[in-house]
Amino acid sequence: MIYSSLIATLLKFLLTKLALSEGLISDFKENRKIDDINKREASVKKNITIKFVFYFIISTILLIFFWYYISMFCAIYVNTQIHLIKDTLISFVMSFASPFFIYLIPGFFRIPALGGRKIQRRYLYNFSKFLQKILS
Repeated sequence: MIYSSLIATLLKFLLTKLALSEGLISDFKENRKIDDINKREASVKKNITIKFVFYFIISTILLIFFWYYISMFCAIYVNTQIHLIKDTLISFVMSFASPFFIYLIPGFFRIPALGGRKIQRRYLYNFSKFLQKILS
């Protein structure tokens, strides 16, 4: 289970970095130099296109591999199909429920940061930002 979680986290990190491009777009918007705007625009479009192409290629390869692996597993171990379906549904529900609780934890520290003494507010808010970075 630990290896599975580590591999899933690594794949999620890789695919998230390839799929999300708001960092490139926000950097483009913040830099307001008119001089080379067309050059920067072409560069940003090229980077986003490359990221999306890699994302779809890697996603397709992984989906084909996982489909093949599950198909072979179910073909060899016919009696475990019911358990596999149950475990898949449990994992699916947990993947939707766990972020709900994980993202609530920094919020528990931000609520007291709104009231209270100034120095205490700053420390609680910074701690909640730290937790947010660690947990996400």
